[in-house]
Amino acid sequence: MRGLKQSKYIDITTDYGFKKAFGSDTNKDLLIAFLNELFRGRKVIADLYYNKNEHVGDTEDIGTVIFDLTCTADNGERFIIEVQRTAQVNLKRRMLYYSSKLIADQAPKGNRRAWNYAISEVYIIVLMDGFAMPDAGDEKYFLHDICLCYRDHGKIFYDDLGFIYVELVNFVKAEAELLNDLDRWLYVLKNMSSLNGLSTYLRKPIFEKLFQLAEYSKLKPEEREMYNASLRNKWDAESIRSSQEELLKRGREKAMAEGRAEGEAKGKAEVIKNLLSSNKFSISEIAELADVTVEFVKQIEEEKAKGK
Repeated sequence: MRGLKQSKYIDITTDYGFKKAFGSDTNKDLLIAFLNELFRGRKVIADLYYNKNEHVGDTEDIGTVIFDLTCTADNGERFIIEVQRTAQVNLKRRMLYYSSKLIADQAPKGNRRAWNYAISEVYIIVLMDGFAMPDAGDEKYFLHDICLCYRDHGKIFYDDLGFIYVELVNFVKAEAELLNDLDRWLYVLKNMSSLNGLSTYLRKPIFEKLFQLAEYSKLKPEEREMYNASLRNKWDAESIRSSQEELLKRGREKAMAEGRAEGEAKGKAEVIKNLLSSNKFSISEIAELADVTVEFVKQIEEEKAKGK
């Protein structure tokens, strides 16, 4: 097993590391700086405040949605910042649902005529750690900046709803190749836990602060415990993703000989069996990870119990 205390700096793509770096009023200057670089001059956030991360559904069927980070800028712009570690076919749909929650929650309970749909800008930021954009094909872009536009000529139709996806797996620049602060942020996000110090390429006050708060040795004992647990969870996710990719690859290879649908079903069945054996995920979580129905997971669970 990988050692937990070898790194000088914590991994800020873990749940704990991400919240420590970006999730508090004390460090909101880090989040503001990072968001401003992602927007590349299109907008400038001067200040923001943090919102609750839990949004209750309208019905019991919808349930509760918990975001990684939600915040509102000083001019009313609303942001969700998510870290995703598992490739999912429904990733785009889930982020669209998240954006719809932020939009729908702005509607007043009454007097909608006076409100007149005064919706603030809404942006979803997705940091994809370890996997590529669904349906990306051979593209190797590390930044996808998306808005609603006309299909025929590409002119922007509505600019107040946006999605920014960051594929860290495609960001492969070395320190000497970093050209701007966006490059520096993505390099740090991807590599901080393997660095030994702040190089001349990163020598800026905002990164100096980030490196200081990310020192493992400065964490309190209870913070180390939370971080170590978070790091193990990330490793588990990486292991599951790796197994899933390998088994799905085998499934695709079988599909060429046995028929595509049957082969892919067998590959997903193997993924589900491994996830069930781990005893770390609920039926609904496994269904989402494998991109299948809950009923299909239950069927595999029954077959597994019978020793098939």
